[in-house]
Amino acid sequence: MSAAREFLLSVLPSQDIEKYDGEGKRIPSVTLTFAQSLDGKIAGSHGRQLTLSGPDSMLMTHWMRAMHDAIVVGIGTAHNDDPQLNVRLIPEADKLHIKSPRPVVLDAYLRLRTDCKLLKNYRDGKGQQPWVFCASDPESASTERLARKSALEAAGAVVYEIPCVSGLLSILGLLRKLHECDIQSVMVEGGASVINTFMKQASQPRGPGEPPVVDTLIVTVAPTIVGDDGLGYTVGVSGDKLSVSDHLVLLGMPTESLYQIPKFTHTRTAMMGRDTIIAGKFI
Repeated sequence: MSAAREFLLSVLPSQDIEKYDGEGKRIPSVTLTFAQSLDGKIAGSHGRQLTLSGPDSMLMTHWMRAMHDAIVVGIGTAHNDDPQLNVRLIPEADKLHIKSPRPVVLDAYLRLRTDCKLLKNYRDGKGQQPWVFCASDPESASTERLARKSALEAAGAVVYEIPCVSGLLSILGLLRKLHECDIQSVMVEGGASVINTFMKQASQPRGPGEPPVVDTLIVTVAPTIVGDDGLGYTVGVSGDKLSVSDHLVLLGMPTESLYQIPKFTHTRTAMMGRDTIIAGKFI
């Protein structure tokens, strides 16, 4: 077994565990993951893509994708990076026993391009059909919006509508719908706004015995300095505590939210090539 697979199996929850939200509805397990520089940057200015992960940690990310039913990104990442969200780096011999995750794009206003790689790969038979989640606001049912929806569906996407909370797509609404569609595990890969939204949801008060929305956090720390031309989290481990700097303000999180970061237990730290991988669980 490769070092990457062994590491992931030791830190990810079993998919056999049934998970319920505060209303008793089934939701998938959630893994939140991102790569950051030594100075805590996960993206360039204006969401510009940064290549941070080395070859070994990037291969680990593709194994992580293979261990989840769906992979979630925001429309910003879909536009800026035009990702494929597949497992193309995994050796061909191993691909016989795995499948690519379902691509899921959070796109409240249906801005995804019909010529993006996700849709092109699906049309070419090289990837799963992308699911696009948009806002269910009846006021947004304009002729232009309906035309965008029709264009995406004609290009191969499945479009789902979910409610908004405080102007953002409801994370619980997303997870409930994904479970209804037989998705048992979700990997959230970015970008900054989506990571921030899941962090906020994970920090909400919970009832007795109610699990956190985000189960696992896996952070790749690359030996790179980005400088001021970037934005992101600063994540480190000290004992069993997660430290997050005020870089969160750059992601739109109010300063007072710094005191609402969910509790975190460090599980394991490992080296993947040049990069350090930190894993832990929200409690």
